[in-house]
Amino acid sequence: MHTRLLRTASFGLFLLGLTTIAQAQPSMDPDGRFSGGQTTRRYEFFGGESYVGAIPRTTVPAPGSYKPGTIVVNTAERRLYLIQDGGTALKYGIGVGRVGFTWAGTTKVVAKKEWPDWTPPSQMLRRRPDLPRFMKGGPENPLGARAMYLGASLYRIHGSNEPETIGQAVSSGCFRLLNDDVIDLYGRVKVGAPVIVLR
Repeated sequence: MHTRLLRTASFGLFLLGLTTIAQAQPSMDPDGRFSGGQTTRRYEFFGGESYVGAIPRTTVPAPGSYKPGTIVVNTAERRLYLIQDGGTALKYGIGVGRVGFTWAGTTKVVAKKEWPDWTPPSQMLRRRPDLPRFMKGGPENPLGARAMYLGASLYRIHGSNEPETIGQAVSSGCFRLLNDDVIDLYGRVKVGAPVIVLR
C-alpha cells in the first residue's frame, strides 16, 4: 500500500515536472521569424489552453522616423508597428495577404468598430460562394474582437478567431492579429491615424 502510494505520488510529480519544463523551455524562434509565427494550441494539464509559438507583443526601436501614432505594416516581416514617442514602437505579429493579395501604400484609419459585423465583399463571394452573406459580430466572426477600417479600401486591421493564422500569409489582403493584440492596438489608435503598408 505504502509503495503504491509512493509510486502514484512520484508519477504525479513527474508529470508536474514535465509541464514545468515545457513551459520554461526557451524557444529557438522567439519572434517567429523561422516558423512565421505558427501557433499550436496546447491544452494545459490543469485546464485552460495556451498557444505555443504565439508572437509576443514587444516594445522595440521604431523602424524609421515616422510620427508617433503611425501604423507601419511590414508585410514581408509579418509584423505591425505602432510608432510611439521616444523613438520606440509596439511590435505585433500579424497575418497578411496570401500570394496575389498583398499590397503596399499609404492610407489611414477611417473607422473603428468593436465586435464588428462582417459582410464579405462581392469579390470574395465570387471566389468563395459558400461564405455567408452576412455575419453578426461576436467570437465566431472572422473579424474578431475589433476592426480598424483602412481608407476607401476593402481592407481592415482586425482580430481573428484563428490564432494559428497569425504570422501566416492567408488573408485576402487584410491584416489580422490575435484578439488580445487587436484589443490592445485598438485602444491606442485614433481615427485618422496614418497607415503605411510596406511589402
